[in-house]
Amino acid sequence: MPKKVFVSGCYDLLHSGHVEFFRQAAEYGDLYVGIGSDKTYLGYKHRKTIYSEQERLFMVKSIKYVKDAYINAGSGVLDFVPTLDIVKPDVFVVNSDGGSPEKRHTCEERGIEYIELHRDPHEGLTARSSTDLKKTESQIPTRLDLAGTWIDQPYVSQYAPGWAITISLEPTFEVRERCGLSTSTRNMIKKIWPYQLPNMDSETLAKLVFCFENDPERSDGIISGAQDAIGICVPGLCRHYYNNRFWPELIETCQDEQVLRFLEDHIIMIPMDPRRPGCSVVEGKDITEEKVKALAKAADDCWQAILDKDLDDFAKAYKASFDAQVAMFPAMIQGCVQSYIDQYKDKVLAWKMPGAGGGGYLACVVDDAESFCNEHSEAIPLTIRRAGM
Repeated sequence: MPKKVFVSGCYDLLHSGHVEFFRQAAEYGDLYVGIGSDKTYLGYKHRKTIYSEQERLFMVKSIKYVKDAYINAGSGVLDFVPTLDIVKPDVFVVNSDGGSPEKRHTCEERGIEYIELHRDPHEGLTARSSTDLKKTESQIPTRLDLAGTWIDQPYVSQYAPGWAITISLEPTFEVRERCGLSTSTRNMIKKIWPYQLPNMDSETLAKLVFCFENDPERSDGIISGAQDAIGICVPGLCRHYYNNRFWPELIETCQDEQVLRFLEDHIIMIPMDPRRPGCSVVEGKDITEEKVKALAKAADDCWQAILDKDLDDFAKAYKASFDAQVAMFPAMIQGCVQSYIDQYKDKVLAWKMPGAGGGGYLACVVDDAESFCNEHSEAIPLTIRRAGM
């Protein structure tokens, strides 16, 4: 009777390297495969898979070297343990770069032979890895502004200084043009670095992007706000302090995992129609010291509520910031926006539009992002980019 052989992985972008690994592992006996769940992948990598767990299960099961495959019920780097205890294999096989003392110890506890293979391509084929394949699609982040929007323009902060608050987002969804997620800045970045941001100091990178986008020869005379470049380039949660200048006097960040998960658990986006061509959200603006101070106070309150992980106070400050924006720029809610607000205002705790408004997305605070997205298929969950990623 052949031995049972077990391997485990995500297998999101299935490629020839995976198939060759399966072929080599199957030489030891009947091959069983554990596949990381969507939830585990999101928690570990902080981004969604390209293919759902059911699609990945179908593809892996269809490979002739595989006897059977399962979605792992565990979590973290040892998510395969429940599957391991179901299959009860004789042999556990890993690639040399996928081995770990924890995996070896798990096998020793269960009397399972532990084997590491070299990552070699099949004869005549090019070596493949999921990391390299993902580099062929742009992984440039985008950003969501949470509070203080417009304070990064000197014609606003000249009335009163204040903070803008942003989060850098993994592009786990289609980042649509003219929808308030700083796609103009993101497209500028792609001209220099098409697929991913360079590994360098994030604040220096943000200033390079800001200067590149705001070329002095730019003919339209518009200066893009610094919060776009900072929000994209600086990972995690960030706030930046503006005082009648284009570049902030201070930049502060929060990389606390519990705080970032708090935000991911309570913010979703609803797609709306894009901002119409020729739409001007600055027409009819009414900027006063009182209104700018209200914007600045809302941002202060929002930051503190986030750090405290206080959902009620966060929702109040988030909504207050948006109300202060609209008080100064009433054209933000022109077009389709009000109808979307009316549709969702009784289902969410607070709402705003990313960027300048006029369409795009409705970014909402909710009781539970996962439950809301399950009940509303149009809703988009968010993944905040962590430092070092």
